[in-house]
Amino acid sequence: MGTDMADNFKMLAKTLYGFEPLLAKELRNLGAGNVREGNRMVTFEGDTGFMYKANLCLRTALKVFKPIKRCKVFNEKQFYKELLAIDWPQLFGSDKTFAFDSTIHTDVFRNSMFVSLKAKDALVDRFRKEGEKRPNVDSQNADVRINVHIQDSLCTISMDSSGNSLHQRGYKKAVNVAPINEVLAAGLLLLSGWDGSTHFLDPMCGSGTFLIEAAMMACNIPANINREHYAFMHWNDFDEDLFQKIVDSSLKKTREFHHQILGYDKAPSAVRKAMENIEHANLGDYISVERKDFFKTEKPNQGPLHMVFNPPYGERLPIDMPIFYGKIGDTLKQGYPGTGAWFITSNLEALKFVGLKPSKKIKVFNGKLESRWVKYELYEGSKKTHRSNSFEK
Repeated sequence: MGTDMADNFKMLAKTLYGFEPLLAKELRNLGAGNVREGNRMVTFEGDTGFMYKANLCLRTALKVFKPIKRCKVFNEKQFYKELLAIDWPQLFGSDKTFAFDSTIHTDVFRNSMFVSLKAKDALVDRFRKEGEKRPNVDSQNADVRINVHIQDSLCTISMDSSGNSLHQRGYKKAVNVAPINEVLAAGLLLLSGWDGSTHFLDPMCGSGTFLIEAAMMACNIPANINREHYAFMHWNDFDEDLFQKIVDSSLKKTREFHHQILGYDKAPSAVRKAMENIEHANLGDYISVERKDFFKTEKPNQGPLHMVFNPPYGERLPIDMPIFYGKIGDTLKQGYPGTGAWFITSNLEALKFVGLKPSKKIKVFNGKLESRWVKYELYEGSKKTHRSNSFEK
């Protein structure tokens, strides 16, 4: 990392269910030390510059936390004392707004709201004690967010370096009916093995999330390059020059991409929104979107095609499941030889109607919905000839 190991500290990045190995791999590739997978999170070590880099570049992280204190807590009085002992005015100025987010799995306290309230009292009292003005709480859009995590009697206090969840990449100005979270989209693309080496198609592209995330991966563009804001920018120790250096060096690592990324949607409003978002992400050179009904299309190119989509679930968009999923299967069989087609669905029954056997099935969550990320391999020529060829090899 080019800096003294003594400057390194422990951090924790949160992610979605099943994405822990993806995030761990991303962290190792970025140069993190001591990477360990946990439950919906990965811990690692790095310096301040690496913390900036993690926020800027990680595709599958929701937040990056910097723990500042670990202690045992047995009652509220002692919890208050532990929080009062932290030198808060050294961390941020009284002109900043702040908020506590608490997660508790313990019998010591009744509820997390109470914990946040106690923590706030201690922080404000510490500012007063130092002769400083007291900072204000802003539970919605705080400049500084602090995380309290209590497991049994072990309490960890962390600075939230991200602020708003990192899925808020900053390129989305227009959202469709059932948009897919950007971190979920990025993780699904990584699970699908997308590496930018073929053409790419999302035949039901909605507001364009898969298209944009796929292009950013193919070109190695930092995930959050369009984001203007991170919570660490409000900390006293924020080093703007260092942050700019990290941004510049990350942008130097981008690469050219020589294939086509294409999106279809049959709704004109979706096509319009997708194009707007693509423009905001400055990716117009790499992605084209057309108004088309997938069920009336054929594969647009020669050679292998990587297809990824998020079909309507029927939760928010009414559709006739058996017919709709049957059509997906027919369209793939008839029009898309030489294609690896991936889609996500929370309707596990509906998969029966596709009429093809998935070659992969991965359990994921879309929000609260347990879903499957499934792959269908469509071979060039008929399946039969493919089989006999592979036996000859």
